Amino acid sequence: MEGLEQREREGRVTSAEYSIEVDAPPELVWEVTSDPKNLPHWDRHIVAVKVPAGGLGPGVHYKAIMGFMGVRASVPCEIRIWDPPWSAAVHLGGLLDATVATTIAALPKRRSVLRHEVDWVFRGPLGRFAAASVNAVGGAEYALRRGTIAQRYEIEARAAARSRGPRSS
Repeated sequence: MEGLEQREREGRVTSAEYSIEVDAPPELVWEVTSDPKNLPHWDRHIVAVKVPAGGLGPGVHYKAIMGFMGVRASVPCEIRIWDPPWSAAVHLGGLLDATVATTIAALPKRRSVLRHEVDWVFRGPLGRFAAASVNAVGGAEYALRRGTIAQRYEIEARAAARSRGPRSS
């Protein structure tokens, strides 16, 4: 059930999706993947995330700070869909016009399928530079696959730690 698919939609808009099975229930997958503050764990180009204190939900805005080759950019993010623990969609703005959709499906034996779909296009002359930079390091598809696999490792590590329970001294 693991795989990457890329296609071009409506001219310049590119879409990629990646699905992976995870040894954890949907609630734990959601707990990890729905927290934007975890983004720097999975993508080294995201150096910080500024989330409002009031919590997350539809219409909530936050910022991701990206860094690449000494250049930093603030990416405005807006949550468009928020349906715990099953799905979320976030729109990214700035140089990038993108939507990241995440879905989680339950499997037998407390397992899940985690799926991300990203539709994106870079805007303007600086956007073309950003697109060339992303392609130089393997492309957005590579980043999506690598990030999703990193999420699985983090989720499964948390699941293993919880199953061991608290350590006694």
